[in-house]
Amino acid sequence: MYNQLPSKRYDHTIKFLRKVLPSPATILDLGIRNPFSEIMEEHGYTVINTNGEDLDLLPEIVKEHKVDAVTAFEIFEHLLAPFNVLSAIESTKLIATIPLNLWFAKAYQSKTDKWDRHYHEFEDWQFDWLLEKSNWTIKETEKWTSPINQIGFRPILRKYTPRYYAVYAEKNVR
Repeated sequence: MYNQLPSKRYDHTIKFLRKVLPSPATILDLGIRNPFSEIMEEHGYTVINTNGEDLDLLPEIVKEHKVDAVTAFEIFEHLLAPFNVLSAIESTKLIATIPLNLWFAKAYQSKTDKWDRHYHEFEDWQFDWLLEKSNWTIKETEKWTSPINQIGFRPILRKYTPRYYAVYAEKNVR
């Protein structure tokens, strides 16, 4: 099954996570349990996932567990108001990845799943600003590409244009 997963993205993400938050650590991972939850556990993390609640309507869910960090891998682009969730997080550490807005591709919209759509696709500075406005200080960032094995102008651009943005941020104490 692993070879059917987005292995490049997962490899980059676990490497980034391990660099900014060495295991063991307890994580609240926003989003339902998924194959990456298992990868984090294989690397020594204790992972608690949310249960698919609408985080726009119930941002307080992030307060239900005392954890070392909150992770949000490919989550904030699906929210109407990610500011509310980011502001509600009580943990002092956040590790998040988002897909970057690509000038040559439309925002993602699943044709079969009405919930699997991107409300936002950020530029890096927009996500940085969102974090800053919701009381986070960015400590580390990284970007990587997402090439696809097809022929054409867009596949060539995907080899050189970063698609994913990873951020490690710490909550400002007020």
